[in-house]
Amino acid sequence: MTLPIDAILPALVENLHDQGRAVLQAPPGAGKTTRVPLALLQAGLTPGRIVMLEPRRLAARAAAARMAETLDEDPGQTVGYRIRGESRVSRATRIEVVTEGILTRMIQSDPELRGIGAVIFDEFHERSLNADLGLALCLEIAGALRDDLILLAMSATLDAEPVAALMRAPLLTSEGRAFPVETRWLDRPLPKTTRFETAMADLIAQAARDAEGGILAFLPGEAEIRRTQALLTGRLPADHHIRPLFGAMDFAAQRAAIRPEMQGRKIVLATAIAETSLTIEDIRVVVDGGLARRARFDPGSGMTRLVTERVTRAEATQRAGRAGRVAPGLAYRLWTRGEEGALAGFPPPEIETADLAGLALELALWGAGPGDLPLLTPPNAGAFAEAQALLRMLGALDRDARITEHGRALAALPLHPRLAHMLALSGSGAAPLAALLADRDPLQGAPCDLSFRLEALADPRGFAQRRPYPVNRGTLERIRTEARRLARSAGPDKGRSPAEAAALAYPDRVGLRRKGDAPRFQLSGGKGAVMADADPLAPTRLVVVTDTDGHPREARIRQAIAISEAELRGLFADQIGWREVCEWSRRDRRVAARQQEQFGAIVLDDRVWKDAPDDAVARAMLDGVRDLGLRLGDAEQRFCARVEIGRKGGLDLPEMTETALMDALEDWLLPYLAGVRSAEDWKRFDPLPALRARLDWAQMQALDQAVPARFTTPLGREVPIDYSGDAPEISLRLQEMFGQTSHPTVAGQPLKVTLLSPAHRPVQTTMDLPGFWAGSYADVRKDMKARYPKHPWPEDPTQADPTLRAKPRG
Repeated sequence: MTLPIDAILPALVENLHDQGRAVLQAPPGAGKTTRVPLALLQAGLTPGRIVMLEPRRLAARAAAARMAETLDEDPGQTVGYRIRGESRVSRATRIEVVTEGILTRMIQSDPELRGIGAVIFDEFHERSLNADLGLALCLEIAGALRDDLILLAMSATLDAEPVAALMRAPLLTSEGRAFPVETRWLDRPLPKTTRFETAMADLIAQAARDAEGGILAFLPGEAEIRRTQALLTGRLPADHHIRPLFGAMDFAAQRAAIRPEMQGRKIVLATAIAETSLTIEDIRVVVDGGLARRARFDPGSGMTRLVTERVTRAEATQRAGRAGRVAPGLAYRLWTRGEEGALAGFPPPEIETADLAGLALELALWGAGPGDLPLLTPPNAGAFAEAQALLRMLGALDRDARITEHGRALAALPLHPRLAHMLALSGSGAAPLAALLADRDPLQGAPCDLSFRLEALADPRGFAQRRPYPVNRGTLERIRTEARRLARSAGPDKGRSPAEAAALAYPDRVGLRRKGDAPRFQLSGGKGAVMADADPLAPTRLVVVTDTDGHPREARIRQAIAISEAELRGLFADQIGWREVCEWSRRDRRVAARQQEQFGAIVLDDRVWKDAPDDAVARAMLDGVRDLGLRLGDAEQRFCARVEIGRKGGLDLPEMTETALMDALEDWLLPYLAGVRSAEDWKRFDPLPALRARLDWAQMQALDQAVPARFTTPLGREVPIDYSGDAPEISLRLQEMFGQTSHPTVAGQPLKVTLLSPAHRPVQTTMDLPGFWAGSYADVRKDMKARYPKHPWPEDPTQADPTLRAKPRG
């Protein structure tokens, strides 16, 4: 059968012969995955093997099987494959289809790639982290060691130009899919109350009524597939066969979804695994739910969570293309045409969203930093630094970010560095736990205790009889197979308990239950996590958290295992120590001095620090002042206002605004905080001596002269001057100013004088005392004389003597 890619194969072979590099853009259904490697082989471009990288194991198997079938052979002869835990290759193999981790190991173990003549990166548009790394390493190898190495990147999208620019290679484009595909959208947006699975089941049923041929429906995950399958049961004719397809299924069930039905009609409910690479025969209709599930890594919490997001336009185009591989097709979309404009153009590269610990380890093993390799997208600097910090914690990197011998051992294991560290230090006994933690949960919906999962792994039949929890048998069997494989690559069993092994993998996720009714845990890495109230592990004091929903503030625990304090101390004795803590408690509003035995951020033992040094208490109280505020009284505010006026007048004085005082607390307040350790103590504290001590003798003399603290009345009494307002101000009895014929001034400006009645109530505020005497005093005198007849109210106050006394009795 002729495929669209066939027309461009001669040009592709010629470009690779002349330049050794190329980028091939061909839409889904063009046939690039199975046609291109065979074309390179038949053209005799290289005497070495042709290695093709496939992002998914199912696609790798299927591509190898299809190419072998074309040659009328079985996989393992001319065409073979290698995936994790399975290999079908021989000495006769010339084309080898591998998954991403396999290619990285091939490169790291033999940087010259001896015996390999060409490397093909299929589905490069998916921008997996390992594909980005593999291409960068191959470009460096070709530039430094192997100028004869042929490199080809194949992409199913129209955004291949950046790849071509990175590779400095020509871009070749194949024509469209073999058959046209008609797209149908919803007439109106779905109501917000409509369940996704219900809407998908309705649209699939409609497609089954209105169109002919097999149906491929895209859903985000296994749970949605199972629920949609349940909703379709009984709604379709008996000859309609529903076939789930997702990564966690066993290979036999996956093949059942791919191969044609002998009788009746096939309806495949698939995840994004069916977007590219795979040809699912007899598909004529696509139903796209418009959702994709992606892993998002939060470097702040060190946790990855799966999030469900809208598909991008590129993904929707790829999905629709599956309907046109064997005949003209139909694509139904669970959104309106108007909603399509809000979709992003392309999915983000995995290097922008994934856990970078594996990448950091591979780069360290290669002896390079992110900036040293031709990566299409450089990793985020903060996320990469977090990954390196994790590797240092595991002992895989030294302080200078160079790989250690332990790091080399971890890189050789086909596991995340955490799990590789656990396996390396625990031996074969930890293989079941490593396989379990590397895969999806076989007991979804069960309590979070990992012990249940390990029990199911050890004795599946007995577990089913003893426990009421549903078991995903396919996942369980795959984990058991992987555990046996890992046990062969691990050292001798060192007798560690599962809890100890888990703590080695997650030393930053040892959780101590907080006080209180709710099962909230403080993690040793500093984050918090919460467990379901009804979970059997909820009362446990210490746990190791191995899986959460990744919430950045308080993650919900999905898997954990209890660990004893003795086990924890035995593992991390060198990391557990006493720390003396003297800090301000906002809750208790006082300084708390404690002696705490800590492992990371968790406190195993806590005691009162009875003889905490005064300096430590005072420094902690500074945080209390920052929390409570300065709370300056009238005297302190007047002093600070004087200093600020003096500064404005040119005096060399320290700034005493509230902001400046708060910024310099340690300089001026700390020496005066002896005995102050609570909010009540702070209320009683007089800060004026500390404020005055900021000025030396000369500065104080200059301040008193330029901005005096008090005004001396005609009676010789000193009245404090308030500098906090627009103008300096004093308040005093009206009679005390008798005989004052000029208006008083201070710091070169008139005082604002508030004159008080004998009862100390304001009578007049003036900045022109002679004017007051000559003007409104007469009216004030009339009123005051009537109210306070026993006090003197002379007609001419400028000629009277100042007094605070009443008139003598006559």
